Amino acid sequence: MVLRNWQLAITNRKCFMYKYLFGPVSSRRLGISLGVDLVPPKTCSMDCVYCEAGRTTCLTLERREYYPTNEIIGELGNFLSGGPELDYITFSGAGEPTLHSGIGRIAEFIKGKYPDYKICLITNGTLLGDAKLAKELAAVDLVIPSLDAADEATFRKINRPGPLLSCSTLINSLASFRKTCKTSLWLEIFVVAGLNDSPESIEAIRKAVVRIKPDKVQLNSLDRPGAEKWVGKASEKELLPFVKALEPHVKVEIIGKPSVPEQEGKSKTISASDVERGILDLVRRRPCTLAEISSALALGKGRILPVIDAMAGAGRIKVEKMDRGLFYKLI
Repeated sequence: MVLRNWQLAITNRKCFMYKYLFGPVSSRRLGISLGVDLVPPKTCSMDCVYCEAGRTTCLTLERREYYPTNEIIGELGNFLSGGPELDYITFSGAGEPTLHSGIGRIAEFIKGKYPDYKICLITNGTLLGDAKLAKELAAVDLVIPSLDAADEATFRKINRPGPLLSCSTLINSLASFRKTCKTSLWLEIFVVAGLNDSPESIEAIRKAVVRIKPDKVQLNSLDRPGAEKWVGKASEKELLPFVKALEPHVKVEIIGKPSVPEQEGKSKTISASDVERGILDLVRRRPCTLAEISSALALGKGRILPVIDAMAGAGRIKVEKMDRGLFYKLI
């Protein structure tokens, strides 16, 4: 049984809403994952066109304590003391987690007190060349950085970094981190049709991958609404040239649709206002389907749908149709 944060709250007879934790959610690549927010929404070093969290509002390279480290550790201790079944604890959220200067302390707390849990860092990779940060990440089991382009022009079109970042710097950082880190490294490539799928772009990415030497490459494409409406989902035909170019050098996989377990409507003691808070807590980070909300809150769809409909009718959230169904997101 997967024990979720809402179920812990019910057991304690209080609706304890975590400020920095979200989920657990069913991830397309990590299984059941507890998310940890380390920076405010959209605090990031880039402004990627496909980002499911929306446009970056604070474009920065400054590392500092954006949220109190001790408070994050306190929430993790409260949640993990219940012994939930998790595949990963994931530093991700709606911004760039390596910007938080306390990430090392948080990872060390998890490994020191709850060593059986695996930690994953999902990052754009822009800060991995920092030797101090690399040491801080020693307790992390898996790092998944991104490399969506290996030439400057395409990099700026897709990732829209600040003026101090360059494509060559990013590639150098990833290669340096790979040499010094003992953690597993999966490299994500987000395919944006018409931008990074030309033969020239793919060849540049191939050369960078050979240099970085990741354990695995994961090809990703739009699965839920992104920052820019013109970004679409890449077809299998558009992904295959990447597979053909990279497979001689590294294991390649295409990220698929997540398996979202159905939930029974058991928790009738939760009020509609608390369900609404839970929904907002999820969709403020990224757009979600009804099934994903149901799974994350451990509530049946029938318990959630009337609340969602009321929120949409009141203009608090909006609905966007994608290939995978209807997604609910903040206005």
